[in-house]
Amino acid sequence: MAVLKTMRESARHRIDIPLLCAMIGLVLLGALCVMSAVNSLSWANAVVRTHLVALPLGLAAFAVGWSFNYQIYNEQYKWIYGFILALLVGVLLFGSYQRGSRSWFVLPFFSMQPSEICRICTILVVAAFLDRRGRRMCETSTLFWLCVLLAPIFGLIMMQPDFSSVVVTLPAVAVLLYCAGANLFYLGLAALFAAVAGFFTISWTYLYLHPELTEYWLGQTFYQLAHNGWYMAGFSLLVVGLGYATWWFFKQLRIFLPAVYFVLATLVVLAGLFGGIFIENQMKPHQRKRVETFLAPDADPQGAGYNVLQAQIAMGSGGVLGKGLFSGTQSRLGFVPEKHTDFILAVAGEELGLWGMFLVLGLYLLILWRTVVIAYMSSDQYGYLVCAGIFGMFLTYMLVNFGMLLGIVPVAGIPLPFISYGGSNLVSSLWALGIVQSVYARRIRI
Repeated sequence: MAVLKTMRESARHRIDIPLLCAMIGLVLLGALCVMSAVNSLSWANAVVRTHLVALPLGLAAFAVGWSFNYQIYNEQYKWIYGFILALLVGVLLFGSYQRGSRSWFVLPFFSMQPSEICRICTILVVAAFLDRRGRRMCETSTLFWLCVLLAPIFGLIMMQPDFSSVVVTLPAVAVLLYCAGANLFYLGLAALFAAVAGFFTISWTYLYLHPELTEYWLGQTFYQLAHNGWYMAGFSLLVVGLGYATWWFFKQLRIFLPAVYFVLATLVVLAGLFGGIFIENQMKPHQRKRVETFLAPDADPQGAGYNVLQAQIAMGSGGVLGKGLFSGTQSRLGFVPEKHTDFILAVAGEELGLWGMFLVLGLYLLILWRTVVIAYMSSDQYGYLVCAGIFGMFLTYMLVNFGMLLGIVPVAGIPLPFISYGGSNLVSSLWALGIVQSVYARRIRI
């Protein structure tokens, strides 16, 4: 009895029970929601079988992540980086072309999306890089070499193309930089670049929705920025002039900021413009439709806006208590598209009601909270950074999926881990939580 008691106490010290319970709760809810979502479909058996096969694989990945000392990833980060590049090159050469992208390895019994595994590996590699920079985190060279490190990864992902992977990974990297102590000015520049590129992309899409605006001078100018080199050159000169004028204005107020700040801010705004032009030229029709749906979901309720509107109707029809599992009319009658992947929350909202949505949200918040707690309990900087990156990843997943249903985030084709159907995402997400548990098992005892 004493031996069993000692073993139980040892297990409690080695695993975070609240995190484990939240994970199990989401996995069980996800299995039920997936089975309910596809119950009326002719190919339901294949989906359920794949999901049930992915569950034990995911639990095995969780066990591996938990049992392995996470510090091994710090020691072997160069091999992990090579593994990432090999997977991404391999999928471009030998992957299957599906839904406009080459992102999948089709194997005899299942398919695998390498970018899901590579996302976790990227967090491990970036955490190792930042851990080694130490007191040089505020130097410009740190950000430069990090960009050099990430450029091949994001470049190969964009060649597939798989924009959703980039959308999830970039915030995780930003959280890693912030927690590692990077210069806030450089983080602000990165945010400025994203804001400028996003602003121009959304503005041009809005002009496509309202072509009558191009009859006005401002609308025509915005349109020409993406299509006319003279307008681009003129705007560039205007930005440079505004940057110089801002520096001169601050100088007159005797606010002496380094001139390099204004130079970098000017360059970032220009980079944001050309980044927006690149996105505008590379955006595929279905991706543009997602932005149009975000801007005006009611403009085309039978076309581009159909997915979001039907998902919101299904979720709202569930009321407070829901219609019950396997009893959702909107989802079972086929009104909700992609109901087992992108819009799985609509199924949960219709069948489990408001309390079910609060349950899913509460379990996710519990995972995020415990990940933060474990990060602060870590025995070293690397464990702290790994937990920070995983926190940023799951936070992005949660915000994007809940934001899509609320209409405040464009539809991005990003699954909700543990809930949505998707074997690769489920396995990689469980592996990530296993790594967090590994940090907890080797924490500072307090």
